[in-house]
Amino acid sequence: MFFVRFIVLHMSVAAFVLILSQPPIAVAKMEPPDFVALAKKLNPTVVNIRTAKKITPKQHPRRPQQQNPFGNNFLDDFFNRYFDEMPQQRPRLEQSLGTGFLISSDGYILTNNHVVNGADEVMVKLSDGREVKGEIKGLDEKVDLALIKISEKELLPFAELGDSDTLEVGEWVMAIGNPFGLSHTVTAGIVSAKGRVIGSGPYDDFIQTDASINPGNSGGPLFNAMGKVIGINAAIIAGGGGGIGFAIPVNIAKTTVSQLRESGKVTRGYLGIRFQPLTADLAKSFGLASEKGALIASVEKDTPAEKAGLRAGDVIVEYDGKQITEGNELPRYVAATPVDKKVVLTIYRDGVKQSISLVVGRLKDQEAVAGQDSSGENNRTGLTVEDVRKDLADRFGLKDSKGIVVTEVKPGSPLEEVGVTAGCIIIEVNGYRPESAKDYNSFVNKLKKGDVVRLLLRRPDGSAHYVAVKVE
Repeated sequence: MFFVRFIVLHMSVAAFVLILSQPPIAVAKMEPPDFVALAKKLNPTVVNIRTAKKITPKQHPRRPQQQNPFGNNFLDDFFNRYFDEMPQQRPRLEQSLGTGFLISSDGYILTNNHVVNGADEVMVKLSDGREVKGEIKGLDEKVDLALIKISEKELLPFAELGDSDTLEVGEWVMAIGNPFGLSHTVTAGIVSAKGRVIGSGPYDDFIQTDASINPGNSGGPLFNAMGKVIGINAAIIAGGGGGIGFAIPVNIAKTTVSQLRESGKVTRGYLGIRFQPLTADLAKSFGLASEKGALIASVEKDTPAEKAGLRAGDVIVEYDGKQITEGNELPRYVAATPVDKKVVLTIYRDGVKQSISLVVGRLKDQEAVAGQDSSGENNRTGLTVEDVRKDLADRFGLKDSKGIVVTEVKPGSPLEEVGVTAGCIIIEVNGYRPESAKDYNSFVNKLKKGDVVRLLLRRPDGSAHYVAVKVE
């Protein structure tokens, strides 16, 4: 009531009457699905997975064979008995529980990689109580998925895979799993968010749900209201009186499953770039009106990206017909692209939009998803920079014998807040490549308060990264 009176005091009576006369916004009423019917239908497709791993403990050391310096037989007898009589630990089995679900009538089962990876034995318990041995057909650690096969004479019930791309926030979902060893537990909720990045890997794209997910639910299915699998439950964030669950979108799993089934491994596309998401300041510094896109920080040598002419500072806004609204979308699109496929990228370079074609390569396991002392602190950026010398290279573990290195970052400065640390090599400042620390300081001293300074840095680990802040 207080809130309504407060609003009335700030508008005319006519305006208030006009508001009251407006029809209410129509909201479609979404009835919850029949969870009883769904549970009866889908429970037989869900299995419990028990794994065992043989752990060999470190054995107690035997007494070293060496001469007794005291020449005392009593000490010899004592130590011999001590070491010989110490019990040696035997290998033990470490067991864990998880969930999976049948995706074909001939016994293929989808679950999480972390449920079965490293297991010496995998046992699958069906909904009718039968327990059979499972065989790991393939693992995909990057997206945390695994494919298991069981052999049964009769045809088995299986879950139908849906389309996670059509999923909407607010939709009803239902999870079935083995939380805390309690088999075939059914929980329900809604889709809370999509496209969540939780730091689990290079291809994070999780569905967030408030359907109760607990330890033991890993690898279990997340169903939509039509009873189709739209996610594979994989992670939780516990605390605050309730957990938040995350599921791998089933469309990511579809590509993985087909490859694991055929070859037992997954092949992914590769460009050879390291990129970062755009920020408002970075977008402004590149003359872009939008923060949408993926900013190339560096291009690896002898890669599809280098051969196509891509370079640091290019902003990719479209990949093979797909819009890049956030930078973390790009690695998922590239990974899902067949090797040797020709794709077209739409980029902005120096503020000009253009298209570049390239042939996608194959991602290898070891590749990542891309003089004079003129030191002095520049108060505009809060950095102390010096020309690289041998002592500085040794101090920061630098491979470079020349260049400009950050030796100190002013505490509380904008560049410290965006992650610049001592040991970073300055490659560019606003597109200009300074030749020395003196050259760098001369350049940035010409900037005015409120201007955006954009730095291309190479960190001590060798990775390149753009940062941008406003000059104080």
